[in-house]
Amino acid sequence: MLIMNILAWVVFGLIAGAIANILDPRESSGGVMGSIVLGIVGAIVGGFLANMLFGMDISGFNLTSFVIAVLGSLLLLYIGRAFRRGNM
Repeated sequence: MLIMNILAWVVFGLIAGAIANILDPRESSGGVMGSIVLGIVGAIVGGFLANMLFGMDISGFNLTSFVIAVLGSLLLLYIGRAFRRGNM
């Protein structure tokens, strides 16, 4: 059961990271693994911020969780690109 949950989160992260890369089409060097990591970490960051700022309980795979994951991924993309270019 645990392996299926991990696999589901990896797929969820891949989709969220890919959507974030599509929404911000500037050059990305991470490839598929970068998208997976971006989506998973974006989901964690987005969920944490949504909980802190709005008191939202993010759980399960639903539209709200997906939007939060994509927004978290976009935030990470922006921060990462700003650091790489020295803009921050």
